[in-house]
Amino acid sequence: MTPTAHSDLSFAHRATVESQLSALLHHAAIAPLDNTGWIRVTGDDRVRWLNGMVTNSIQQLEPGMGNYNFLLSAQGRIQGDAYIFAEPDAILLETSRSAVPAVIELLDRFVIMDDVEIADISDQQAGLLVIGPQASTLLESLGLPAASLNPLHRTLHQWNGSNVTILHAHSPLTPRYELWADPSATTALAATIQQAGAIPCEPQALEALRILEGTPLYGTDIRDKELPQETAQTRAIHFAKGCYLGQEIVERIRSRGNVHRTFAAFRLEGTLPLPGTPLTAEDKPVGELTSIAAVPRDGTTVQLALGYVRREVLERNLPILFAGGKATPVSLPYRIEAA
Repeated sequence: MTPTAHSDLSFAHRATVESQLSALLHHAAIAPLDNTGWIRVTGDDRVRWLNGMVTNSIQQLEPGMGNYNFLLSAQGRIQGDAYIFAEPDAILLETSRSAVPAVIELLDRFVIMDDVEIADISDQQAGLLVIGPQASTLLESLGLPAASLNPLHRTLHQWNGSNVTILHAHSPLTPRYELWADPSATTALAATIQQAGAIPCEPQALEALRILEGTPLYGTDIRDKELPQETAQTRAIHFAKGCYLGQEIVERIRSRGNVHRTFAAFRLEGTLPLPGTPLTAEDKPVGELTSIAAVPRDGTTVQLALGYVRREVLERNLPILFAGGKATPVSLPYRIEAA
């Protein structure tokens, strides 16, 4: 999803995005997962080998369980991210569809004498995102058991004669579930979910929600120059798991205290800037904005951004500026009802 950097929305478009965001935050919404890809890792050495390639511990994952991970270079820079799930005979990596070739290339480079096979299985299934406080109730009404599913757990269920995988996805602000099945079943399932009351959502509303949540996107907020601790995504790191690619750098940062800059969220005043806009404090460069959104609310907009800023700026509570306005740090997730 590409973040918008424009606030001059037409009234009709503003109303559409606002109504969709309301469904995401208060009711139930649905969207296709066209930009999500899957990698399947098999072979007897898969768990030991992959555990040495990622930042979180996957050795203790039982079938159906998952966690969030970074893939690093030897210098500790982030080369990709993925949610990793265990199956009885395989490990699945969920990542951006566009990132799948690069992730496979990185992983394949380190398969030496290991019994490991890596395959792109993105085209074998189609996905739906069902999201909102009423999402689990809606799915339960259709015979899809979502309410009892723990975060980052998957389960396989039969629906109208088709296998449907239900995944309780990462959801810091509002509950979200992914449904994966063959394309024909997904088409029928999408129609049924909409008939049950879920509102179809467009990328702009989903992007606004992502920024409200403060969930960084690889390729936009996380690039190959970032170190894991700079992203503030400690959920991706297991500090006691032992050796993995880039672990020495991660441990060195941890033992020395912290990094100089950190991922943060901001409420913006002034002209809405473009992603990549520098931040300054006391006339010195102190960071950058990476994602921007003008979030519709009650006929106006709340201007929000994600980005990076030097830690001492936050600690000293210094005024943060950008060309055309001011950036005020805010806590995450950001609740526009309390704005």
